[in-house]
Amino acid sequence: MVDEATEVITDEEITEDVIEDNSQSVEETEENEVSDADLDHIADVAINLLQDILSHFDVGEITIDEYEGDEGELILDITGDDLAVLIGRHGKTLEALQFLVSSITVREIGYRYPVVIDVEGYKSRQRQKLESIARSAANRAVSQGKNISLRPMTPYERRIVHIALKNDSRVDTESEGEGTARHIVVFPV
Repeated sequence: MVDEATEVITDEEITEDVIEDNSQSVEETEENEVSDADLDHIADVAINLLQDILSHFDVGEITIDEYEGDEGELILDITGDDLAVLIGRHGKTLEALQFLVSSITVREIGYRYPVVIDVEGYKSRQRQKLESIARSAANRAVSQGKNISLRPMTPYERRIVHIALKNDSRVDTESEGEGTARHIVVFPV
């Protein structure tokens, strides 16, 4: 039972906080570059944690490849035989796995560093789709001369769209709405 003094926080709010904190940590990391030894330590902690979590799934033999992303994040890409269970419906299981690994890694290393979990390039393919949607919305906004609202998206998806259109001087983007209805509006400048 939750008493009146206890604040109930939804998964969406927690996920948004982690995404926002990860976004901030990229900016902080650019100012305070981590050494190669620190990055190796972060990768070791995240990989060991991920392997421990995955040992509870029936996914058979897996390989975890690590590499640095375009925005300074550490990407752990899982490959194997039958990994659909790790992605889940609309990527929800992967999103939860991402949240769990990110949260525990932060506690283990003592500071925030963005760690992205991917399964056989799923997020990479999703990112390409979102970037295409963003460019299409920008083109429509400019050609029609009106604001274009996109479907509701997760904080991670919204971040990708904002970044994809950041350097497009023809348009600007803004997130609107609350909770699961939060979406991006692309408007011509």
